[in-house]
Amino acid sequence: MSEKALLRRGLLDARKQLTDDELRAASLALADRALALPELATAGTVAAYLSVGSEPGTRALVHSLHARGVRVLLPVLLPDNDLDWAPYVSPERLVPAGRGLLEPDGARLGPHAVTAADAVLLPGLAVDARGMRLGRGGGSYDRVLARIQASGADPFLVVLLYANEVVARVPEEPHDHPVKAVVTPYGVTRFAV
Repeated sequence: MSEKALLRRGLLDARKQLTDDELRAASLALADRALALPELATAGTVAAYLSVGSEPGTRALVHSLHARGVRVLLPVLLPDNDLDWAPYVSPERLVPAGRGLLEPDGARLGPHAVTAADAVLLPGLAVDARGMRLGRGGGSYDRVLARIQASGADPFLVVLLYANEVVARVPEEPHDHPVKAVVTPYGVTRFAV
């Protein structure tokens, strides 16, 4: 097994140990911490995602951003694992999709819509002291980050994690991109990237 695969397995196993109460508390704390970030408080458009299973919860954050008048874009998984984007309207306008995901039922904006976002919330399993993010390994967000970089856009890139997922170092590959901040239920860490 690769170093990345071993780290992913350990982090996913730790997430499975969290209780429903711990997941709910973490979700609310993450929303509070993230909403206090000036980059999110002043954003006109935020590309986000809806968490599934034991991922750090994003639903309270997505709903709060939308309630504040922020245009929230959510991913739509394409057959090749790339991501299209659609605007979030309400919980009632989300439909079940593959892999246990919920997606907006509205008009698709295309894979490049993310490049217009002021901030992008990224899923992940870990981030290190350099801001390097470890994803699940499917490559969807590697494509998103490459698309953003190629466009010349410079959104605020932030990953939401549990405190134990901020680690000393994650293995990286040439296609990996650093994030600008990590939010945990206990606080925010910014990176000089």
